[in-house]
Amino acid sequence: METQIYNQKGKTTGKIELPEAVFGVPWNADLVHQVVMSMLSNKRAGTANTKGSGDVRGGGKKPWKQKGTGRARHSSIRSPIWKGGGVTHGPLAEKNYDKKINKKMRAKALYTVLSQKLRDGQILFVDSLTIAKAKTKDAKAVLESLATISGFEKLKTAKKPIALLAMATKSESTNKSYRNLPQCTFELVGNINPAVLLSHKYVIIEEPAKSVEIIGSRLAKAE
Repeated sequence: METQIYNQKGKTTGKIELPEAVFGVPWNADLVHQVVMSMLSNKRAGTANTKGSGDVRGGGKKPWKQKGTGRARHSSIRSPIWKGGGVTHGPLAEKNYDKKINKKMRAKALYTVLSQKLRDGQILFVDSLTIAKAKTKDAKAVLESLATISGFEKLKTAKKPIALLAMATKSESTNKSYRNLPQCTFELVGNINPAVLLSHKYVIIEEPAKSVEIIGSRLAKAE
């Protein structure tokens, strides 16, 4: 399967042959859901904590006698129905939300999402996104040029992150140039995952040959 490569001005510069094993995988909703939900669960800090009726202070004495007052009977002010009382079935910091994700499943889910985005026309391959000197103005010009490509018009006007810039190599000047633009976020191509891909409408991959090789190696490392 072939797809076009563009430059920073939004012009076609060539084509790249994409591996079927990475960009030709059929959609598998169950796999993607399981992996993404596990990843989100692993990100939970697990610091939320509440006190039960046996943990809060006070309540050693019965508030009032059982009968004869005309009021409802109560045993303790630590009861969950009292203000300042314990919490029923509240979260506890000791709970562990970590879930194991098989490496093959993670790689397969990544390829599944990439394949679907390619079919939907939401992946753009650019020969380079590098900005020599850290200038937001230059980065904005690049995105405006890429917005001239059919299907990517929202890159110019979006006010929230809709594009993930997958960088092949780390560049401080490039990161500084793009980080102030609201329509994009950036990540090293070796660190992309199904969750971050699904949180963005577009994926812009630079240095296609090198990036595709890095992505394709994910499954090989899992075996």
